[in-house]
Amino acid sequence: MSKNIEQSYKTLAIIWLALLVSQITFLGVIFVAKPDVYRFDLSKPILGENAVIIIVFAFLAITNFALSFIMKKRSYEQAIAKQEIAYVQTGLILACAFCEAISLLGMVLAFAFSYQYFFAWFALGILGFLLHFPRRDDVIAASFKK
Repeated sequence: MSKNIEQSYKTLAIIWLALLVSQITFLGVIFVAKPDVYRFDLSKPILGENAVIIIVFAFLAITNFALSFIMKKRSYEQAIAKQEIAYVQTGLILACAFCEAISLLGMVLAFAFSYQYFFAWFALGILGFLLHFPRRDDVIAASFKK
């Protein structure tokens, strides 16, 4: 049983790391495809030329950030109730997907609107990833009846 827990935890950590690396890859793609957005012009307004879109994207980002924790918590509660480690993996993937969506919003802002503060969405998405780092205790809780 202990070997199964360790293997499950390692799988979660690998999934988490792969999804985190994709965030850095997105930043690299932006840098190669549209390097102009990395040149900051502090004379431009903080909301850019499309203030409404920026505000909507900010709202979506914050909503996704909150949903990532809510969905992960529900999935982990299910994992403990049903004693199924698979729900822990599902919760982690859901949480990371919501955080990745935040970064994708930043990518859209960079490509479609040349918004120079697109990196704020990436920062929030990566922060979410870091906060969702898999914990061995969650796998253990889903493995043993208490």
